[in-house]
Amino acid sequence: MSTPVAVIGAGPYGVSTAAHLRARGLPVRVFGQPMASWRTQMPAGMLLKSTPAASSIDVPRPGHTLGDFCAKTGEGPYASDWDIVPIEVFIRYGQWVQQQTLPDLEQVRVVSVDRRGDGFELKLDSGEQVGARAVVVATGLSGLAQLPPELAAAIPDGPSATGPVSHSSQHHDLSVLAGREVVVIGAGQSALESAVLLAEAGAASVRVVARGSAAVGFGVPPDRQPRLRPPSPFGNAWSLHALTHYAGGFRRLPVPARRYLVRRVLGPLGAWWLRDRFHGRVQVTQGRRIVRATVRDGRPVLALRGADGQGGELAADHVLAATGYRMDLAALDFLGQGLRTGIVTRAGGPLLGAGFGSSVPGLYFTGLPAAASFGPVMRFVCGTEFASPRLARAVARTYG
Repeated sequence: MSTPVAVIGAGPYGVSTAAHLRARGLPVRVFGQPMASWRTQMPAGMLLKSTPAASSIDVPRPGHTLGDFCAKTGEGPYASDWDIVPIEVFIRYGQWVQQQTLPDLEQVRVVSVDRRGDGFELKLDSGEQVGARAVVVATGLSGLAQLPPELAAAIPDGPSATGPVSHSSQHHDLSVLAGREVVVIGAGQSALESAVLLAEAGAASVRVVARGSAAVGFGVPPDRQPRLRPPSPFGNAWSLHALTHYAGGFRRLPVPARRYLVRRVLGPLGAWWLRDRFHGRVQVTQGRRIVRATVRDGRPVLALRGADGQGGELAADHVLAATGYRMDLAALDFLGQGLRTGIVTRAGGPLLGAGFGSSVPGLYFTGLPAAASFGPVMRFVCGTEFASPRLARAVARTYG
């Protein structure tokens, strides 16, 4: 069976994109588990760093914002910048949007995508083969977890929630580490909040290691935002305002500038509301880099060194790498090898045109893979407001 457009992924970007495509009259089949990354790769008890205003999934029909969900279900309310949204509420909101806009979501996994003639052939884990003229990749964070090479070298079999070293994406229930000494690598929101949740779950001790020049810090509450700078969903700042509202111009910047901005803007920094829960519960080591990691008698040991050349070792029962995600085409292994080799990359991600199309005609990327072309706003839910209408317009122009 064939379809004009196939969307792979049913998180915020997949649902938003499919809703916009259908609003333009394009038949679309959508494959994936709803809110999968949010349900399985985020810790229970997590709170969204984004404000409620930056947490709505953009769809063309009115009545589907986070505020609308709260009004209709009695959740919240989550409306002002002072309101902090629990991940469980956001997951229920995302599932509600999906059920309202894409009730025919096909909860199957796409095993492979390959070029066939002037279109694509998708193989599903149900055994079905689907032809499509255009494919949109909206698979979120799946497969893109980043592990520092020093840690990776110490665990040839890869990170594991039950082994000596894990990635934060492998933990939904941090209470499994209760009673253990845990070192958390990172200085961003994921690392700092994971450390707090570990301490609150009964870990024997928790230490955050902020690598290199990174330092543990927290944002300022809404009433301390700069008054003379333009607003954005992430705070008041000229750079944040430009990157949010003029993301289309980002792709015209030089490659080194884009690479730097994607990695440095909006992080690493903890949310303002996390500060009081963090201090007094979590130990901090900063100004050190990891030069080597080993596993001795089942316990991870980190060799650290500072800018002054001084070093030392740090041992624990478990190391949790809250070191984020990075676009890697090789990790999207459902894309056939021949297809992947035809995708031109720049600044750490696929090179995309104004309509989110890649160098392979008919193949589109949105969400995190689009950050290299459109900036760090693509790492956040509010980026759906920019991405989805533009992608749908481009697809409809070619395949409608």
